[in-house]
This record gives sequence, C-alpha cells and structure tokens, in this order.
Amino acid sequence: MGFEDRRDAGRQLAARLAYLRDEDAVVVGLPNGGVPVAYEVARELNAPMDVIVVRKLGVPYQPELAFGALGEGGIRVVDAAVLASTRLDRAETESVERRERRELVQRADRLRQARPQVSLSGRTIVVVDDGIATGATARAACQVAWAHGAQRVVLAVPVAPRNTAALLRDVADEVVCLQVPTLLGAVGGWYRRFDHVTDSEVERLLRAAARQLDLFEPPGDDPPRREEEVVVPIRGGRLAGHLTVPEDPLGLVVFAHGSGSSRHSPRNRFVGDVLGRAGLATLLMDLLTGDEENTRARVFDIELLARRLVEVTHWVTAREDLASLRLGYFGASTGAAAALRAATDPGVVITTVVSRGGRPDLTGAALEAVRMPTLLIVGGNDQQVLELNRWAARQIPGDTELAVVPGATHLFAEPGTLERVAELARDWLVAHLSSVPAHRGGPGAHGGADR
Repeated sequence: MGFEDRRDAGRQLAARLAYLRDEDAVVVGLPNGGVPVAYEVARELNAPMDVIVVRKLGVPYQPELAFGALGEGGIRVVDAAVLASTRLDRAETESVERRERRELVQRADRLRQARPQVSLSGRTIVVVDDGIATGATARAACQVAWAHGAQRVVLAVPVAPRNTAALLRDVADEVVCLQVPTLLGAVGGWYRRFDHVTDSEVERLLRAAARQLDLFEPPGDDPPRREEEVVVPIRGGRLAGHLTVPEDPLGLVVFAHGSGSSRHSPRNRFVGDVLGRAGLATLLMDLLTGDEENTRARVFDIELLARRLVEVTHWVTAREDLASLRLGYFGASTGAAAALRAATDPGVVITTVVSRGGRPDLTGAALEAVRMPTLLIVGGNDQQVLELNRWAARQIPGDTELAVVPGATHLFAEPGTLERVAELARDWLVAHLSSVPAHRGGPGAHGGADR
C-alpha cells in the first residue's frame, strides 16, 4: 500500500497525528519534499507550519554517514562517536562545514522570504518529511529542533525502513510512521506521483499555511474590501460582472457560471464571500449578453463561453490594480468546461482551476492540454456527473484532485454541502494562489503552476 502523492500522504499522516491537536505544536517540514506533507499535517492540527533548514555534515569519503549537522541560528551538532571512529582531522571537518554553511545560508535566505522563522522554544515540534531512507537528514533535523529549545520532538513520516525508524527513537520522543517495510527501496517508489518540489512551491505553501491559520481564528468583522460593478467590452458587445477586492489580495478568482445562471447566482456568491474572507479577490462574470442568455444554443456553446472568458481575463490583466495578481478560474457545471478550455489558451496565464459540479467532458480535446493544478468537486449523489469527473481526472495531465462531497446532489442544496464546497475551494485556491506575483508573459506563456 502506497500513496497517491504527497498531499495524500500528508492527509493520512495528519489523521494519525490528530491527538496532537490540543498541544502547543509547530509542524516543520524538511525542504523540499517534506513541505507538502507538512502542510496537510499543519492544517489538520491547526498549528503553525515552518521549515527546518538543515545541512548534514557528511564524512568526505562516505557522504551518507553524518558526523554532525548545521541548522539556522548558528546551530551546530556534532556526533563525537562518528568523529572518533572515522578519525577525521580538523581541516577535513572545517572544509565540510564551510561548504555546508554556505549552502544553508543561501537556502534559508531564499525560504525566509516567504515567512520568518517560527520560535521552537518550549513547544512540541513535529518534524515531517516525505519519507526516510538512511535517516541522516531526519536525525539532523531532530537534533536541530532540540538545539532550538524544543520541549518535545515527534518525527512523523509516511514511510521508513523498520530498522531505521526504530533507531531514530534516540533523537525523538516519538516516531510516527504509516508504512514500515523491512526493505524500503526508493522513497519515490511508495508514491504514484512523486514530482520534484521547487523552492517556489515551498514558499507558496509557507504563505498558504500562514493564511490558513488566520482562517481558524474566531470570526470578527469582515475584512475591508472594495466592491465594484464592472462592464467588460468584448467583440460585438459588453459583459456585466461584479468585482470584489479585499485589502492586499492573495490572488484573483474569475467565476464562470453554469447554464441558466449568472453573476447573481446565490451559490457562487456564497462561495465568493468565503474566498473573499480568505483574502482572495473575486470576479463573478456573465459570459453572455442579455439577449444571448435567452438562446439555449448559446448557453451550451462551450467554445463561445471559453472565448469570452479569455477576453475577460485579458481585461483583468490590463487593469493596473489587478495585473500583478495570480489568476484562478472557478467554473460551475458548463462553466467548468469553459474554464478548463480557456485555461489552455496560449494568451493567458492561469495558475489553477476549480470545478464545482462541472461538465469537463464538454471541454473537448483541450482537456488533454490542462496542465495547471485542477480541483474537481462533485456531489456524492450526483452519479452521472461524478463518473464524468472520474473519467476527466484520468485524462487531465496536470496535477488533478477529485473531491467528493458525501450526500450532495448536483446543486449542493443539501444542508452543509455548499459550505463544504466553499471550504474545499478556499483551501485549494489559497494554497495555489498565495505566492509571489506571477510574471505575465504574452502568448505561449500559459501554464503558470509552480510544479
């Protein structure tokens, strides 16, 4: 039994660690692969997330054998027994330390642009990685956590060799591991998808985790926001929309409504309000003119709707107050098909797409060109659409997740189901749009996911 990807592994690990929810815990991921796993754990525990930047000090002629570790804040941990057994002289150890210190400082400087270091002193520290092979890096991370004043250290990983996991109990109060095979092989072999995690992805998740923690705070007054009825000129007419921009927005989500709906849709306005409280700007657009809405053929003309959505996106990126924001699409029903098709247009840069009860089967051949992260939300009792989305999830080559809301039908009218849709969309969009502003290129620059 393995894991679909790091998000799946993180969620499974988070369920095992739920007993830590009431503790004063900090979740620290090991860059880079451990950070997506740590993000899911931190979200479940409602805990701050950080990275613990360490550099293993490897024996020159046997790099996998560590004689110590370096950490931020001048932390230096040395294993006297290894030093004695290897008989390294001072010049050799200092050479290794100088090299690794340079690497550590450069790495930490880059990652700390996303978030200042969280204090570990006197707290329970949950050290998370995507898997353990030799255990040297995990051992170093635990030692660094102790050196920073941790009161308790829990090492948590999805998979590790049985013997290695047992040996690590000398540096952690607890070792929590979901899979403990006798023979590990490669860590990546335990994942169906084991993509490279970039520094940009780590920075994005750190920002998203900080924002996510804010969402758990007791609700107060809604954050200040600017609302504006807009008119977007298009070829042959004008489209109406409603723009909402909070202070210091994380990104902008453009809504594409389903057949028979409009910018006044109570369902999409509800979702838009939830996104706004999370710091996202929203643009709810009518993609048809008043006359066109009365023509049934136009309502199901996905090519036309996608073309209009691209025109709206060009209008957004031409506005000085919106041009720097990363963009996502939220499509419902037939609007989801239009959003997926528009997202592949070479003239726009779309970071992510969310579909609610969508009809991705109507996207046509463009479905196989969708390479940005995509979330498909479907009601558990909307059987026909659920099967269509299961099929689509297999066709989309980009990072795709299918989220099923139990007991929900197509319109998510059942109690609590629309709220769940809003939560899923919020978490996904905050995670994918919380990053440095995207550089907007011209045609050919699409596919703005940092993966």
